[in-house]
Amino acid sequence: MSSSNDGSNPAAGLAAGGAMAMLNGMLGSVKERWDASGGNEVLSRVSSNIPQGTKDSLQNAQSKFLNPKYLRSLRVFFGIGEEKPFFFEKSPSLIMVRLQHNLSFFYLNYLLMTVVLFILTLITNPLAIIGMVIIAFGWLYVARAAVDGNLQLAGVSISQKAAAIPMGIFSVILLFWLLQDVFWWAIFSSAFFALVHAFFRDASMHKDEEDKVVMMGEFSEEDAAFLNPVDSELSQV
Repeated sequence: MSSSNDGSNPAAGLAAGGAMAMLNGMLGSVKERWDASGGNEVLSRVSSNIPQGTKDSLQNAQSKFLNPKYLRSLRVFFGIGEEKPFFFEKSPSLIMVRLQHNLSFFYLNYLLMTVVLFILTLITNPLAIIGMVIIAFGWLYVARAAVDGNLQLAGVSISQKAAAIPMGIFSVILLFWLLQDVFWWAIFSSAFFALVHAFFRDASMHKDEEDKVVMMGEFSEEDAAFLNPVDSELSQV
């Protein structure tokens, strides 16, 4: 019996190694084709055509709303180590306060949960993946064919802007048709889990987290307690 196990382990190792080698080869082939097709040049050209004001606005919005520092750890999200992280609040006014705080405090976690559910649902839908690949190659063809600003289609010269409009309409319709089930399932599922978490999670101890004073230098315990009273009360508990 032990000999059969000893024999199966090398076989399993060889199979896993072969699968990894095949996967690496496929990824390398895709990367080579992407580089050969000039995909990086197209992306850089598209990026250079975006107005600087738009780039600054997107960067400011990203730093404000998608800042990783607002992503709460699993310990904080689930209240690991806290005495009573989840409980049912009976007072309607306190429920509203809890919902308002949790939705603003854990919003990035809820957004990440939505993205994860969307991806997990998407990878189980091969038709949606094929459609997205077709759309991506379609946009890549339009961008590359219009290098000089015009797209030649059946001998007719079409401007890049005129070609982008029907391509955009086609992409929206196709994505809506392919991803409507995936999108709505991910939205409703994540919204349900987020509301349940926000309703029962008592994160009141983290309300004053952003109001803490960063202390540098030497401070006495009385000064520290005055600047950050919440921390001092928790340490006493």
